[in-house]
Amino acid sequence: MGAMVRAAPPTVDDLLIRARSGLHRLDPTSAFCAVRGGAILIDTRPEWQRRANGEIPGAVVIERNHLEWRCDPSCPSRVPEVTCHEVTLIICCDEGYSSSLAAASLQALGLHQATDLVGGFRAWRAAGLPVAIPGQPSRPRLPRPGDDRHE
Repeated sequence: MGAMVRAAPPTVDDLLIRARSGLHRLDPTSAFCAVRGGAILIDTRPEWQRRANGEIPGAVVIERNHLEWRCDPSCPSRVPEVTCHEVTLIICCDEGYSSSLAAASLQALGLHQATDLVGGFRAWRAAGLPVAIPGQPSRPRLPRPGDDRHE
C-alpha cells in the first residue's frame, strides 16, 4: 500500500489571507470618517499597549479575549453599543494583524459589517488622527449592568 500524503496544515499567514479575503478593510482616514458616520471603533489592544502608546478617543475598549461575547447581539454579556447584526464594527489592534482575524470571527457570528483598521493603532497615529496621550488607559467595556456571565 502506498503512503498517504497529507496536506500541510495552514500557517497563520494562510489564516490571515483567508480572514482578509472577506473584509472590506479601512485605512485610517476612511475609518475616521466611518466612525463619524456612526460606525463603532473597537480597540482590542491589551492595557499595557494602551498605557504605553495612548488611545483613540471614543473607541470602545474590548480586549481580544472578550470580543466575541461583547459583540454578539444575542449574548447577555454584549456591550450596549451592539444592538443588532447590522452594526458596523471596526476592529483596531496595534498593527492590523490580529484585528483581521478578530473581524473575520465577528463576521462568522453574523456581524457582516465587521472589518478592521489597516495598520492598526500605529497607522492611525501616523496619519495624524486624534490620539489621547499615554497614561491611564480606559477600562475595558463591561457587559450591560448586572450581567457578569461569559467572562
